[in-house]
Amino acid sequence: MAIHDATIAIDFDGTVVTHAYPEIGEDAGAAPVLKELTDNGCRLILYSMRHGKLLDRAVEWFRVRGIPLYAVNENPSQKRWTSSPKIHADLYIDDCNLGCPLRFIDGEKHPVADWAKIREQLVREGFLD
Repeated sequence: MAIHDATIAIDFDGTVVTHAYPEIGEDAGAAPVLKELTDNGCRLILYSMRHGKLLDRAVEWFRVRGIPLYAVNENPSQKRWTSSPKIHADLYIDDCNLGCPLRFIDGEKHPVADWAKIREQLVREGFLD
């Protein structure tokens, strides 16, 4: 049984897409897994150091792929119980997290999130069936 209604904070550069900042990198394999999460009732919060037009381009990446975002760089529901600027989420997926599975792409300097392994972990943890 999947964990429905989970709020998941998702980093962008190096996690959802390959490292190409300030440009938008290639899909790191995230799109089908993120779509599966939202189809299962999970809410995604994009959290990124991007701002202004660069952040708008990241948000557009999700829109073009039909992946709805619950929020960007905030969790609006937490305003009821805290004034903390830290985004509250049930799960954080970020290539800089300790334990986040990574993979190297030929010719790339930095590793990116390994979405095949992330999906396996999401299934094990009950976020996906």
